[in-house]
Amino acid sequence: MSADCCSAKSTTLEQLARQREQRRVLVIVLAINAVMFVLEFGAGVIAGSAALMADASDMLGDAVVYAVSLYALARSDRWKAGAAMLKGVVILALGVGIAVNVVVRIQSGVPPSSTLMLVFGALALLANLVCLRLLTRFRNQDVNMASTWECSRNDVINNCGVLLAAGLVWWLASPWPDIVIGSVMALIFLRSALRVMAEAAPQLRAA
Repeated sequence: MSADCCSAKSTTLEQLARQREQRRVLVIVLAINAVMFVLEFGAGVIAGSAALMADASDMLGDAVVYAVSLYALARSDRWKAGAAMLKGVVILALGVGIAVNVVVRIQSGVPPSSTLMLVFGALALLANLVCLRLLTRFRNQDVNMASTWECSRNDVINNCGVLLAAGLVWWLASPWPDIVIGSVMALIFLRSALRVMAEAAPQLRAA
């Protein structure tokens, strides 16, 4: 019985240590995303880039996602599943917002600044690679951390899209690469939102 007690205590301590490590990592990536949202969205407005503003909006969404993850970290499976569902809703809202912004850019028809897109797209990619690296070790621990990792992975894909759009805008002197990449990013958001919500729904019901 003593051995069982020690074993249970060891498992509990291991879980608490893992949660503290998760919390530390989530605080770091939350801070990175909050700072990058301010920098990248400002650059997107100045550059007139739908893709850059979409990527910045994703940074804001991720900051919210990480805050929700922190709140659910030490709570029950039901709370974690609910947090994952909320993240899916946030991603869905971002996808819709990006689609609206793309329509606005189509109507304006003005090419964005490729230089600002390249500089801030590269900076955002570096920031998100750091976040993805920090989160990878926790991705299989529960649905909450899995959905958090999914958000970070999408960011890296989006950053590559912004850089591709910047290169094509510079080469073609046209707003359409920015518009097309922005549209693709919106589709990625919508697909990811449906996936996260589909994974969270049965666990939310079961909990």
